[in-house]
Amino acid sequence: MTTMRACGLDFGTSNTTLGAALSGPPALVPLEGDETTLPSAVFYPFHGETRVGRAAVAAYVDGEHGRLMRALKSVLGSALVDETTQVGRRRLGFRQVIADYVAAVKARAEAAAGVAFDRVVHGRPVHFVDGDPAADAAAEAALADIAREAGFGEVSFQFEPIAAGLDYEQRLDAEELALIADIGGGTSDVSVVRLGPDRRRLEDRKPDILANDGVRVGGTDFDRALNLALVMPQLGYRSPLRRAGLSMPAGPYHDLATWSRINRLYVPRALRDLQDLERQSARPDLVGRLVRTVEEERGHLLSIRVEEGKIAAANGEAGTILADWLTPPLAAAAGPEDVATHGAELAGRIGDLVARCLADAGVGAGRVDAVVLTGGSTRLPTVRRAILSAVPGARVVEGDTFGSVGTGLAVEAARRYG
Repeated sequence: MTTMRACGLDFGTSNTTLGAALSGPPALVPLEGDETTLPSAVFYPFHGETRVGRAAVAAYVDGEHGRLMRALKSVLGSALVDETTQVGRRRLGFRQVIADYVAAVKARAEAAAGVAFDRVVHGRPVHFVDGDPAADAAAEAALADIAREAGFGEVSFQFEPIAAGLDYEQRLDAEELALIADIGGGTSDVSVVRLGPDRRRLEDRKPDILANDGVRVGGTDFDRALNLALVMPQLGYRSPLRRAGLSMPAGPYHDLATWSRINRLYVPRALRDLQDLERQSARPDLVGRLVRTVEEERGHLLSIRVEEGKIAAANGEAGTILADWLTPPLAAAAGPEDVATHGAELAGRIGDLVARCLADAGVGAGRVDAVVLTGGSTRLPTVRRAILSAVPGARVVEGDTFGSVGTGLAVEAARRYG
């Protein structure tokens, strides 16, 4: 494998893709069997080999002893990136976890493509962190360092919604003004851009970007809202302690409902604190469920069940979030109205983002030709309504939900390094 190539890497909160121009137009490279998407997950067994992607999730769900790490990208720009987690007798830093994952993605892509990738255009959200430019710059720098550690000799960045726009532009035969809405697992990004076949050939595309903005709201936030509303009360969330006027602290429940913070509870001190709270609780039957879930390290499985319930509800189905490791089993009903109700505030923030981006671009909604939807969270009806109500006359384009950003980054990689 001596040929050196450039690629585009979309390291997402929920899924990751890698694209490259090999023997034809830019396209995604298989990363797990024939699958071009790889869940952003790492499983460190107490004994044996580290696994990534679907194999990582399967090992955890099957009950293998070890530590599952998901929503890895969400630690960038937060204090968590410098923290460690206990894995058996060793402690692993979150930077190392991300580096292990990115290195595995690179190795898999190179094996599938038969070439070595030494240059990368890395996708990034418009803001890793809302309202904190210093933290945002630090997050990008950390991701660049990790990419170099994984073996990329040259690293540059492109905003994820712009990349999705570049992918869409490959199919245009006339100029358009497009609003790109990339609503992923951890962030929501919106861009207003001029696209077209003649503009594709321009070296400098900055004048075509009329507005570019984002908020740290994504699918995992909808998961957390649903979890706190429907499931955590059945584990004692907001229940009273025996001492009058006191209730269960909210912190452990928020940690258990947040993908990137679940592992904080899997340490002896945190478990002892929860066991002590169970003894103080006026509802030990409920708080006992919390303790059992942490004791058996089932927090990630609970979040998986909540995510599955959200997806079913988004498809118009009435589902059940089941914690069947508890006795008696916990069952929480989740329907479309639950996702709409408990995600309303989050969807409203995305709608405000779209309105703000249009104002920044200085264009009225009627001037937008197309709204391009990409990212898994655009499948949530409440999110779609928030976006489309801001541009009611625009043509709706369904991008490749999980692949358009990676393909667009490959387009940019071919332009920059080709």
